[in-house]
Amino acid sequence: MPSSRFAKYTWGVLVYNLGVILWGAYVRATGSGAGCGQHWPTCHGEVIPLDPSIKTLIEYSHRLTSGLALVSVLVMLFWAYKAFPKGHPVRKGTWMSVIFMCTEGGLGAGLVLLELVATDTSMLRVLSMGLHLTNTFLLLASLSLVAWWSAGGGDFKLTGHGLYGRKIYLGLAVVLLIGVTGAITALGDTLFPPEQIGAGLVADGEGGVYFLKRLRVLHPAIAASFGLYFVYLGIFFRRDKFDRSTQKTAGVLVVIYLLQLCMGLTNIALKVPIWTQMLHLLFADIVWISLVILGANLFSKKQTESGPSISS
Repeated sequence: MPSSRFAKYTWGVLVYNLGVILWGAYVRATGSGAGCGQHWPTCHGEVIPLDPSIKTLIEYSHRLTSGLALVSVLVMLFWAYKAFPKGHPVRKGTWMSVIFMCTEGGLGAGLVLLELVATDTSMLRVLSMGLHLTNTFLLLASLSLVAWWSAGGGDFKLTGHGLYGRKIYLGLAVVLLIGVTGAITALGDTLFPPEQIGAGLVADGEGGVYFLKRLRVLHPAIAASFGLYFVYLGIFFRRDKFDRSTQKTAGVLVVIYLLQLCMGLTNIALKVPIWTQMLHLLFADIVWISLVILGANLFSKKQTESGPSISS
């Protein structure tokens, strides 16, 4: 049975976590990741920093908001067990949200403890950016599905969806590819700020630690070419044979992708200011969420038509 109060709370948790993610991008963009030194969970060895610098305040505030995000999903888990019966997908979704929230925190702690912050240009930091982005997407998917299920969405299997399933999973893979290359490119822009308009389209640099600068040309090319697949998906799933909710979500997917593409071009043209980086990331997250909800709509409808739902 849908719980409107729980659904509103979960959508609120999702929006709050988007804010935490964007603040994390602000921490990276301002070079504040080392604001608390090589200490975690304390800040410079103190629970509350007594004489903080600006960068310390930025990093410390991110830790506080991240801690509140963990509390919010723990409350969601407790509430799910009160509001929904055994076997309901909301319960499983909240558990996945808690797991990915914990791994998100663990990855953040690892960046600090291994000193993969501030001016570090190692390949390990590059790989960690991709891993962190992947985990963030999985967390957002879990939270989105919990909100969708709690609002009355049907359960579904992850397999056995034929052509539709392949289209959705390919779309998710494309979002992940664009997101990971975008995270790495953003790191390069932070460590080696472009000196001229449009520098993001030039693979400048001399190798070595400058490989991050050479990657600047990769992300825009992937986003502009592979991303057209989202336009195709939107057109495909807006056909009359699909229900209204599927058509609406497909339309949102196209609009958000186009906005993301425009924001990416704006980001390059303005030499990657922090505000455009954050908006670009926000649109990427919403593209991912839209595709997850689109898949849930399709898969649950097919499950309902074929018989009793069995979640995988």
